[in-house]
Amino acid sequence: MNVSRHSDKPDLDSRAHIESFVDRFYQRLLADPQLGPIFTEVAAVDLAVHLPRIKDYWCKLLLGEQGYRRHTMEIHRRLHRRRPLQPEDFERWLATFTATVDDYYQGQRAERAKHLARSIAANMQQSLC
Repeated sequence: MNVSRHSDKPDLDSRAHIESFVDRFYQRLLADPQLGPIFTEVAAVDLAVHLPRIKDYWCKLLLGEQGYRRHTMEIHRRLHRRRPLQPEDFERWLATFTATVDDYYQGQRAERAKHLARSIAANMQQSLC
């Protein structure tokens, strides 16, 4: 577990930190007046199922774990057919992601997570919008 000498914020360098990040991020997403209804009403996300998958997804991306095996693009295409996602949705998602990382984490993997999130948002927006 790497902790910067300049901050008491941990890096996203363990499953525990990634799980904590995902919980904090989704707490913000669900409370957001723009994004929350997409998750709760349009997608009707079952958080008991969804959050462990998202935690596995980020553990795969940041730690190389192999637990996640789903195809995210098709999941989002189905959502987009129900409620077209707009560029503003992706911008808001990315701003929320970045703010959550910056508020609680610092380090090489935290920076990698933000870089990956920018790529994910851009790719999805380009594919769907």
